[in-house]
Parts: sequence; structure tokens; C-alpha cells
Amino acid sequence: MIDLYTWMTDNGYKSRHMLEESGLEYTLKPVNIREREQFEPDYLKLSPGHKIPAIVDHDGPGGETISLCESGAILRYVGEKADNGLYPTDPLKRVKVDQWLFYGSATYTTLAQQYAYFWVRAPEPIEEAKSYYDGVLRDMMSTLDRHLGDNEYFAGDYSIADISIYADTHLHGVERIGLDEYSNLKRWHDVIEARPAVQTAWTPFA
Repeated sequence: MIDLYTWMTDNGYKSRHMLEESGLEYTLKPVNIREREQFEPDYLKLSPGHKIPAIVDHDGPGGETISLCESGAILRYVGEKADNGLYPTDPLKRVKVDQWLFYGSATYTTLAQQYAYFWVRAPEPIEEAKSYYDGVLRDMMSTLDRHLGDNEYFAGDYSIADISIYADTHLHGVERIGLDEYSNLKRWHDVIEARPAVQTAWTPFA
């Protein structure tokens, strides 16, 4: 059994999306970041950087109970544990999956969160920052769109690479910027959005 500590953010949705796709049994443990629950001492033992998501696997390697934070690490761990093709075993296929997994986790989400801060959450509008991050996000979406012009998914078959990129595409591409100028990205998004696991993972829980 896996306990998933998460909230309704881009990284939070990724982890729930991954567990829904994995078929593994898990329990949802909401961490209400609006109430700063991520700073509670017990949660900091799981995620020292006070971020969501985190997991506790009560049947980890060797039967040990383990905890893990960072969404990219969680996607890889769950993908390996599920062994259902979302994180391929073939080393050559893994190279490409890892490339786009890290792009999604380290580059795309990181900069998309800056976009969201200045466009949505900043207490005062800072037009220069808004303009800058709007351009950055549109450039990244163009990169994704070009790649999907020649590929059905980001790294061969549907994988954790796609899961790492979907959340920010939905939150910022669909709900804010729009995908009309990015037809390949829209096609990819809509196919993933229709998956039953995604429909469940994006169900509000608070």
C-alpha cells in the first residue's frame, strides 16, 4: 500500500495521475498547502523541502517501508514498481523517457510555476515579469508542439514522460494561454485528458 501526500497543484496532480495509471493500491492523504500543512513537523520528515507530493510505500524494496519526495523521483519509482510499461525496462527507451521526464519536471514545471506566480498569485502586477514568463511559457509550448509534430507521445509509447508534462499543459496551456496555436500539443493533451486515470486523478478532493 502506498500513501500519497498531495494537493491540487501541478506536481500534486502528476503524482496522483501516475498512481492511477499504475494500478497500484494507494491511499490519498491531502496536504492542504493553503493551511500550510506542508510545514507540519511530521510532514517535513517525508519532504524536508516542505513541498508536495510525497509518498510512503509500506511495501518498498526488500519489504521495507520507504518515503520519497520530488515528483520526478516519484514517477520513476512508481513506474518501476508497477512494471506496466510506463517506465520501460529497455535501456535505450529509458534514455528518451528520462530526457522528457526531466524536461517536464525540472524545466517546464519550474518555469510554468513562475508564470503562474506573476500572472495569478502575485499581490501586485509586475508587467515586465508577466511579459517575460508569458514568452518563456509560449516558447516551451512551441518546443513541445514541434516535437509532437513527428511523435505521438514524447518518448515513444505513452510513459511517465507524458505524465510529467501533462499537468502544466492543462493548467496553463488549456486554462490560461490556450492551445489554438499549438495543434500538435492540443491533440496530445486531448488524448491524455480522455484517459480514465486522468479523469479520476483530476477529481477535486477538498
